Amino acid sequence: MSEPPSPDEGLTAAQLADKYGLSVSGARPSLFEYVRQLWDRRHFILAFSRAKLTAQYSQAKLGQLWQVATPLLNAAVYFFIFGLILEADRGMSREVYVPFLVTGVFVFTFTQSSVMAGVRAISGNLGLVRALHFPRASLPISFSLQQLQQLLFSMIVLFAVALIFGSYPAMSWLLIIPVLVLQFFFNTGLAMIMARAGSKTPDLAQLMPFVMRTWMYASGVMFSIPVMLKDKPAWIADILQWNPAAVYMDLMRFALIDGYGSDNLPSHVWAVALGWAVLFFVGGFVYFWKAEERYGRG
Repeated sequence: MSEPPSPDEGLTAAQLADKYGLSVSGARPSLFEYVRQLWDRRHFILAFSRAKLTAQYSQAKLGQLWQVATPLLNAAVYFFIFGLILEADRGMSREVYVPFLVTGVFVFTFTQSSVMAGVRAISGNLGLVRALHFPRASLPISFSLQQLQQLLFSMIVLFAVALIFGSYPAMSWLLIIPVLVLQFFFNTGLAMIMARAGSKTPDLAQLMPFVMRTWMYASGVMFSIPVMLKDKPAWIADILQWNPAAVYMDLMRFALIDGYGSDNLPSHVWAVALGWAVLFFVGGFVYFWKAEERYGRG
């Protein structure tokens, strides 16, 4: 006598899963559920960012001092090349140009470091991604938090430079807080975009330094865009001033430097800053979430 046919015979894998209440391992949750999971892991995100920041310079003798020394040394090099040799400070006094340059370097480094960390957020942490189940957006968000904490350490030096060159604490310094908040959301969204792109194209990490260097030179880190391009068509300066890196740098300079007035800012600059932050954070978050179930596979 032959065995009776199985009740599952002829059913597809999807039908079997539905019959026995099984779900796909690592399936992408709904957007609202994904946000809830991230909120539940907020303590992990913050602790992970702090641990990464502490470990970043653990092998160096100067340790955490490099958080401040690196952008400061970059600013010194740029001042020697652009301030003394190329005279890119045209139209600005030394009391304005030095904090102008240091602010630009520190603020752009915040975005640059967030992007570079985002590119490697998934591809550089495959062991963690494959071993544990957690919302993968935790990684780029955590790396952006790490860079924000690093910038906050650097702000001590930035304040000192401003004071040395005659810019003293005023009500405008309170604007630094919304500027940093908006830039953080912009950086986080951009980091999530780069994290998804870098997860499938590891070579992107080799290309991005060239992209970031081009972006830096086009954002007025070392020079005033309107002054440098005064002989060019106005639309060129407008495009460069409205790019997000330049917007956040100019707002920080306006808040911090006494001699850097509102006439140096593009029109509707706060609306532009808010628009870039919302566009990239929301767009980057959704873009990253859509590939959630593919991270760490293949």
